Amino acid sequence: MNVLSVARRDFLNVRRARLVWVPVVLYVLFMLLFYWGQSNTANPDFDVIMFSLATVGGVLLVPLVALVAAYLSIAGERGSGSIRYQLSLPVSRTDVVLGKLLSRAGVVLGSLLGAFALGIVVAWTFVPEMTVEYGDYAAFVGLTLLYALAYVSVAVAISAATASRSRAMGSAIGFFFVFNIGWNFLPVGPAYMAEFVFEELGLGYADEHIELIFSLSPTGAYLNGLGLVFPDAAMGGAASGFDAFYVQDWFMLVILAGWIVVPLAAGIWQFRRADLG
Repeated sequence: MNVLSVARRDFLNVRRARLVWVPVVLYVLFMLLFYWGQSNTANPDFDVIMFSLATVGGVLLVPLVALVAAYLSIAGERGSGSIRYQLSLPVSRTDVVLGKLLSRAGVVLGSLLGAFALGIVVAWTFVPEMTVEYGDYAAFVGLTLLYALAYVSVAVAISAATASRSRAMGSAIGFFFVFNIGWNFLPVGPAYMAEFVFEELGLGYADEHIELIFSLSPTGAYLNGLGLVFPDAAMGGAASGFDAFYVQDWFMLVILAGWIVVPLAAGIWQFRRADLG
């Protein structure tokens, strides 16, 4: 048994879990709502739909889809004891973590791709007068899938590092509120607090530094990365107009890649040294 064997077995199990598909259904419903809203306007705008999917679907629903699908990928089996049987086969702990990542990513990315494909069909059917920019749509879908993969990696890492279902759930919920809602949208977020502290202490700082702090969460990187799709639009904390490389649109892809690699490596390290007895 290897990584692919673990992934295949896990995929067959998780695809039947109803809880995994609830956030996906919600995302599809939001998508249909946005298309319906544009169908009732005189000049339907496809960019408005993508903006809505990014700000509402991207910020709230995509992380939930990924976290719900993956936070129990390993912790659930540790709680039931089935992980010991799996590890009694010729498979390493690293294989287990990587296999879980592949299977849960397959479920999440596959379901989102299905939702985006449905969106195009809905556009053709219900809003035929709307002009669809397929290149922009493909770029938007690709960025959103990378964003979702970052959250899947975080969720698998949390699951690998926790010993019980309750701890995995609490950690996943905590990560969502800290690195999504709290980091980017509350006035106590790190970017806002750093700006306040710098001003109170009279310390010199550049706007690029504040923008970088905003972008260090998966959601901040995703929102600023939308400049790759809509270069002439201002999105949330869009980093256009800055010269520093670390707040350029393309660097947001590096940050998202970091959220895929670093948490996963930490989860593998923790799982390899965990006592499963």
